[in-house]
Parts: sequence; structure tokens; C-alpha cells
Amino acid sequence: MTRMRTTPILTSVFTSLALLATSLPTLAETSPGDAKSPPRHGIAMHGQPKYPEGFKAFDYVNPEAPKGGTLRLAVVSNGFDSFNPFDVRGVAAAGISSYLYDTLLVPSDDEPFSAYGLIAESLETPPDRSYVVFNLREQARFHDGEPITAEDVKFSFDTLTTKGHPFFRNYYAGVSKVTIESPTRIRFDFEETTNRELPLILGQMPILPEHYWQDRKFGENGLTPPLGSGPYRIGEFEAGRSITYERVKDYWAQDLGVRRGRFNFDHIRYDYYTDDTVALESFKAGNVDFRLESSAKNWATAYTGEKFNNGTIITEAIEHHRPTGMQGFIYNTRRAVFSDPKVREALAYAFDFEWANQNLFYDQYTRTDSYFENSELASSGLPTGRELEILENYRDRLDPDVFTERYAPPAAEGASGLRQNLRTAMTLLQSAGYGFRDAKMVHLETGEPLAFEILLFQKSFERVVLPFKDNLAKLGIDVSVRLVDSNQYIQRVRNFEFDMIIQVLPQSDSPGNEQREYWHSSNVDAVGSRNYMGVSDPVIDELVSLVIQAPDRDELVYRTRALDRVLLQGHYVIPQWHLAKDRVAYWHHLERPAITPKNGIDLDNWWVAP
Repeated sequence: MTRMRTTPILTSVFTSLALLATSLPTLAETSPGDAKSPPRHGIAMHGQPKYPEGFKAFDYVNPEAPKGGTLRLAVVSNGFDSFNPFDVRGVAAAGISSYLYDTLLVPSDDEPFSAYGLIAESLETPPDRSYVVFNLREQARFHDGEPITAEDVKFSFDTLTTKGHPFFRNYYAGVSKVTIESPTRIRFDFEETTNRELPLILGQMPILPEHYWQDRKFGENGLTPPLGSGPYRIGEFEAGRSITYERVKDYWAQDLGVRRGRFNFDHIRYDYYTDDTVALESFKAGNVDFRLESSAKNWATAYTGEKFNNGTIITEAIEHHRPTGMQGFIYNTRRAVFSDPKVREALAYAFDFEWANQNLFYDQYTRTDSYFENSELASSGLPTGRELEILENYRDRLDPDVFTERYAPPAAEGASGLRQNLRTAMTLLQSAGYGFRDAKMVHLETGEPLAFEILLFQKSFERVVLPFKDNLAKLGIDVSVRLVDSNQYIQRVRNFEFDMIIQVLPQSDSPGNEQREYWHSSNVDAVGSRNYMGVSDPVIDELVSLVIQAPDRDELVYRTRALDRVLLQGHYVIPQWHLAKDRVAYWHHLERPAITPKNGIDLDNWWVAP
């Protein structure tokens, strides 16, 4: 499952490449029911959903939260040039997809992966999940008053998988047939019965109005506000600088259990800043209401003064229990310089996390050693039990270290820690055919120097990168650091025009079809995919399929741990750090629910104090 969240450091680009074999017939002649698949109000990936039919509201919201007021937020970026978040071209304005467009189902934030009806009043799927039927609510409406029909659902599926972001083609690749059975009933059939996630992730699909788009080109709407059905519509905006969303006062779903207590602000305004320091000062001056702090230095030093002492501005580090994923130095293994795993492993010994944590981060962070950090999905120790059984099927194709070495990123503890690490790096480089010539690290056969560029868009990360660069220089490795604006960065990353970047690879508590985007060989050359590293390994392809096909929660955990372990031993990243808390600062007129779900804070549950 992909859950759209703003990561603490970077916003990941959701993409992938997969060929979608679909048949999209028009109105079906019959609409047979299925006695084995009675309508249900919600669905869990494994087991049963927590909330009963007709529930009043999610436990982590305040169903009596007052409506009103304005929420002002800051975006650190070079602006936006599009109101279409589903197209690979351009940079979409913040908030568009979640505020403008409703989906068939809505996930809860206090379960691993369960979803409940929004546009769909109910769904039907058999035990083998070979298909899903969505029964749409009669009252579901677009902002112009037109009803949301099965034709709109089909149109959305067709448009997103053929004209939209490559992510959708891969995410819904398992759909073999779409059948409209009535204006309020639509059926999706699947190619196989092992992809149990498909009914839930189809529920995540944003529903577009066919009547609006029939006379418009999907990828060329620019900054013309589109028609939606969600809790907000686009109000005032200044191209590239600000956008305000206006709450839809007669929003069709406002009294449903999945919406009650949410989307409480009358207006939500995003202002764009090109510098985070300016954004921080604007927050402290009262021009921004809420800030999620990503800088350890800022958290330790910048939130002081009378306004903080007297409670005018509140700061909290709110614990969460969601997987933090992987943040790290990402190797682009498409580049010859990083094609050898021994080289990638060697360079990791030059990153001194312990020094950075003590001298830059005020000891706030913990070293990351899993792609599924902060969850039961993370591998640890040596493989045993069911996880070992899974890996044994690939023993002859895996590095022996997968079975014999506990993965841990290099640590530089003690006075001589870094020096010892650099010696280890030198040994690994020599085993990969490198050596010194004229004080430079070169490949002894080709004479090619070991040199690369680190691409950044946040100047604040130079303080992390430059010490790493200096350590590599001690090995005779030339590293250049290039700082570009956010728009250029996005385009270069989409086209894999980089040697190394710093990136967050977010994860949910229920990994599934989105794993193809990160690791599957079919996405190595897919423009815009999240396979930033260029992973292309048949074993990893098979492990990804096993994760997607997991029949129950226990098996999902074992299979994900096996995938995690193989990825770690592939040395595709140099892991950095994580924090199992959301560091937030907000002005005292904002209030939040008493319960914080396992996935952490969600501003859409907050409100302005009366």
C-alpha cells in the first residue's frame, strides 16, 4: 500500500513502469450478484476491519470539532505550475490530490491497512479476492452537483492508467477487466488471485469527473482549477507563490463516519518559500500557523523566546508508530562508478554518523538499519525460522553474507573508529580492483578515477555532505556537490540524471504493490519511477511478488523481512537516521484530538479553537 504522507526531508516521486493488460468494456448486459460475496462496509488487508458498519467517527478524531478559521502553511519549494497531481509533467500545487478528489474507500490511521466506504457505500469481494465490486452512494456528488457514477470510476481508471503518472499503470497492473453493471455499480476482475491488496488499493483511486474532462486534454489543464468532489475546492491562488483551498460548505460526505471530525478549517492556505530559514522566521512572526520541523539544529536552538515560554507557540515531539522507511545516500547503480557492490559497501565506511549525530543533530537521531525501520517488518540478526525457509530457495543466487552476517551500517565509535573504517574501505576498494595512482583512487585496469557528484536541493544538507566528502577525499576519491533548485532536482531525479542523492524511501505498515516501484527490474528505465537506485535483480523481483501475494499478516512479515535483508546486503544505499517522533510547533489557537493514531499526526483532524 502507498500512503501519501509528507516525509520529514523530501517528498518522494510516486512512479513505476509496468505494462497493463486491460479490457474496458462498456455497459454490461447483466449484473449478476454473488451469494458468496455479500456487501460489506469495509475491508482489512488481513483479518477483519476494526470499525463496525455505521460507526460514528474514527477513534482518533473529535466528531464534535468546530468548523471555521484558516490554517496557514509553508511550503519550501520553487513553486508550482500545475493543478494536475496525476501527471508526470510539471510540479503540482500542494494539497491538490487530498483536498479536491474523493476516493472509493478511505483508510484508517490506527490499523495496519483497513479501508471503509466513501464514494463506495459498500464493496463485494470473494474469499479469493479474484474481483471486487463497488456499490456507489446515490448522494455522492461532484462540486457542480453532478452525481458520481460508475462511468466516472471507469473513466478515472482508464485515464490514470493510460495518460496519468506511470505509478498508476504499475499499481493497478493486476486488473484484467472493468465492467459497469449499473450507474452505481462497477466490477474489477483480476488476472490472479494472489494479489490480495487489489480491492483495497483500487479504493484509493481518485475519482475524476468524466463530463468535465471530455472536452479538455488531461495533461494540459495547467493552472485552470479542475472540478473535484472532495472537502475543498481551489479558491484564490498566485501562480507559483500561494494557493488557498476553500471548504465546501455543502460537501456531500461531511456526515459520513469516515469524514466526521475531519477537514475542519474553512480555508487552508499554502505559501511558498525558497528558503527554509525564511519560512521558519515567518512562522515565528505569526504568518504561518503550523510547522513540522525536520532540522535537529532548529529543534534544539530555534524555538525559544517569550512566545514559547508563555504558550503562545506550542512545541511538541509527538511519538508515532509508523514505519519510518529508509533515508540515506542513494547510489544510482546505472552509473558505472556504482555498478560494483563492493565499491558501494566501501563508501559507506566513510560516513561518520556518530560524529554527525553528536555535532550536528544534538544526539536526536537513531541510526537506520532497515528499509522498514520502526516496525515489525524490519529484519534483524541472522535469518531464522520461516524467513530462513524463504531465503533458502535463493541461496545459490544470493551473497553468502545474507545467511552468515548480521547487517549493520558501519559505526565509527571511539577515537580511532573512523580511521579503522577507512582502512576497511580501502581493503574493499582493493578487492574491487582499485588502488592509488598520484594520490587518486583509480581502477587499476581502466585507469578510471573513482569520482562522483552528490546532487542536493536543500542547502542545509551541505553540513552533512561536506564531512562525508572530506572523508572520501582521504581515500583519494573526488566528490563534487551540486546544489540545484527544487524543480530542477525533481526533473533530474525523475530522469535518473544523478550519481548520488539523499532521499527518503517511505514505507507503510502493509507493503504491497508499490514495492514494484522501488525495487522491480521493470522500473529500472521507467522515467519517474521510485527505483532510484536502479535495482535489477531476479531474486528481488521474486521476493517483491511474494510480498504482494502474502496470504496473511504473519507471512507478510516474514516475506518483507526476507526482502529487507536481501536489499540491505545489496548495498544500494548508505543508511542515515530516523526519528520515531513528529516534531511540531503550532500557534495556540490550533487544537488537536486527544488520541494520536499509530501513523502520527494528521492536520486534517485539527481545528481552530472557538
